[in-house]
Amino acid sequence: MLEVVGQNPAESEFIVVAGLGRSAQWYRNLQFHEAIEVAVAREHFAPVHRELPIPEAAAVLAAYEWRYRRLAPLIRRALSWLVGWRYDGSAPARQRLASELPLIGLRPARSSPEET
Repeated sequence: MLEVVGQNPAESEFIVVAGLGRSAQWYRNLQFHEAIEVAVAREHFAPVHRELPIPEAAAVLAAYEWRYRRLAPLIRRALSWLVGWRYDGSAPARQRLASELPLIGLRPARSSPEET
């Protein structure tokens, strides 16, 4: 189970954070092959993935914090625990966080012309 921290509706993309960093087993598995299936609420699809560049990842994190601003102290505490340093929500801290906890975009694989 992963936390969806953002969406890119134009690409039908869900963005998740590797909360345990690059050592997370699911993240390591993605380095070798695509996931078989992603399920978000009632949506199920065979995905392709991408790792967001740090500036884009930091922007997604900022938007996530803004959407859940009333929970910001709890979110920052949880993120601090995950990375092992005090995350204060500042822009430099967010850049550092995005470099340590990769954000992954998962979107439906496009079918090839032979499949349609």
